[in-house]
Amino acid sequence: MSAQLDHLVVIAASLDEGVAWCEATLGVTPGPGGQHALMGTHNRLFSIASATYPLAYFEIIAIDPAAPSPARRRWFDMDDHALQEHVRRDGPQLAHWAARVPDARAAVAALQAQGLDRGEVIAASRPTPQGLLQWQITVRADGQRLYDGALPTLIQWGAVHPAAAMPASGITLVSFALQHPQADTLATACRALDLPALPVQPGPAHLRARLQTPKGLIEICS
Repeated sequence: MSAQLDHLVVIAASLDEGVAWCEATLGVTPGPGGQHALMGTHNRLFSIASATYPLAYFEIIAIDPAAPSPARRRWFDMDDHALQEHVRRDGPQLAHWAARVPDARAAVAALQAQGLDRGEVIAASRPTPQGLLQWQITVRADGQRLYDGALPTLIQWGAVHPAAAMPASGITLVSFALQHPQADTLATACRALDLPALPVQPGPAHLRARLQTPKGLIEICS
């Protein structure tokens, strides 16, 4: 599969709140993003690429109050009432991550062989000043992230990767690790995707990212 970490997903109750959290926590203002008509969401983005995580970026995403409700459940468990309440109560949360794969359907099949239903591969797009950005992404009918967000959503980009045009943000991803009560199953799934050297530890469910920022080394956890 030759999968790579593609991006981290921070869910916010509103995009303004997500931007304010980013400025206060990480010391940068996120760059522009766009609207996802298919899901009724919108985002802001910035690069966190490093030698270990090439093309990695950071996504702050929220439900778009100006968009009509989608015909299906939104990605990343964004319609889950417990997650929504958690975000409203405690602020923006590192809730999920996406892995970049060369063939999304083959990657889904690799997980199915492990008894894991990562969901349907759907086509998505959004307009950008450089043209239409297109990708294929796995989204379950129930919208669930699975394994408390630790099992990645799979994404296969079209001709253009969004991070290729992102300027340096002053933030780089130093390390990323997973912790979960079902660590063995999660580690087997990551090996099936050929994710390189991704630490998976047993324990309470956590995603843990260490970022070098203008404020120094900062760790954020789910």
